Amino acid sequence: MSETNLNRILAPRENLARILDNLKEGVIAHDLKRRIFFFNHQAELITGFSREEILGRDCHDAFGAPFCGERCSFCDHSELPSPAVDKKEYTLNITTKTCETRRIEMNVTMMRDASGQDVGVLALFRDITDELRLQLQSGNLSQFSNIVGRDAKMLQVFQQISDVAAYDYPVHIFGETGTGKELVANAIHNESRRAGTPFVPINCGALPEGLIESELFGHVKGAFTGAIRDKKGRFELADRGTIFLDEVAELSKNMQVKLLRFLQEGTLERVGGEKTIAVDVKVISATNKDLKEEVRRKNFREDLYYRLSVIPIYIPTLRERRTDIPLLVNHFMHEAAVKHNQNPLRIAKEAMSLLMDYTWPGNVRELQNAIQFALVKSSGRIITKDDLPMEIRASRRETLRRGPTRKLNQATVRRALAQTAGNKSRAARLLGVGRATLYRFLNEHPDLAAEDN
Repeated sequence: MSETNLNRILAPRENLARILDNLKEGVIAHDLKRRIFFFNHQAELITGFSREEILGRDCHDAFGAPFCGERCSFCDHSELPSPAVDKKEYTLNITTKTCETRRIEMNVTMMRDASGQDVGVLALFRDITDELRLQLQSGNLSQFSNIVGRDAKMLQVFQQISDVAAYDYPVHIFGETGTGKELVANAIHNESRRAGTPFVPINCGALPEGLIESELFGHVKGAFTGAIRDKKGRFELADRGTIFLDEVAELSKNMQVKLLRFLQEGTLERVGGEKTIAVDVKVISATNKDLKEEVRRKNFREDLYYRLSVIPIYIPTLRERRTDIPLLVNHFMHEAAVKHNQNPLRIAKEAMSLLMDYTWPGNVRELQNAIQFALVKSSGRIITKDDLPMEIRASRRETLRRGPTRKLNQATVRRALAQTAGNKSRAARLLGVGRATLYRFLNEHPDLAAEDN
């Protein structure tokens, strides 16, 4: 960078360097050609790189790769960023000089001179690795990468997402229909250094056998009737990004062989083509079936199973995390209120009690549909039990047959909560009832719930 350009950037504040050097956030500043001219003390501590190693160098060369991963706006060596960066905020994982993965919050801003011309980029970042770890350990987290939940089983999922995002190994997500497998796959993508690149989902069970090979690998003009031009497949469209193979157990044996070859070699050939194409993608697969059982039944290749399931992640059913139901209900109601520019509705205790007791065969997706149904049917500001879908209202008869809350009274519940230091799961076991039963009792006795808080 010329001295004139440097003075133009720094002239307004003579002591700018001293101020920035004492911030608790890391600061990196570079010109439009990615040459770094400022790197503060906190940036040294977070990244492990010294100023002597960084200053004056191309950002990509200095760190061995784009510091912002695929979110970099200066990857084409042009004078102007693409897409243009004015102000961006995001989280990402970086690799330090000692090869440690750290999670940071990044705030990137374009710097301009007095005439309004772009002259460089200022990036402020904060290390939140330990903060996230403490939140996960303490359970003080209700949402992670657009996934709502604070049950211990979901906190484990959040930790797994954070852990696997730093690596490009294949991930296999399994769980019942409606548990949010695509949300988890998207979160893994967004938490990785591939964030900002394409996330390409494909439902392997939704396409006819004759089309799925073309959809995955593309085709050349004239490969079959109707192939009037060359077409890229989903793997090519996901190059440098992530492909999500949902319902992967539905692939035919022939397609399983082709997928296995791609996973082994990282190359593909379009249908009807002869050219070998190299593609760099992270592969995430998912199914609501037991793949091990499918292997045992000879419906799924064992070698492909081991290729896909390098890192398995199980998504718990809603029945296994009932304590998240109130959180999810409030989330869906708030989401709907924002979308339709309305004030959020409230939900009656009896309605919430029904939601807590229902078995949720469709899991979170069914809960979301139930709330949307209730929002449309509700005529007031409160969702009542009569606004819920019929199958949920009908579940009350089964609940009454079990007669759970009749076993409880305020004195015994108060003692159980005191003995377990407020741990509701342990208190429920001590009382000999399910967690949903205890939560329903607390909903029916808000004064008792307030004492526990």
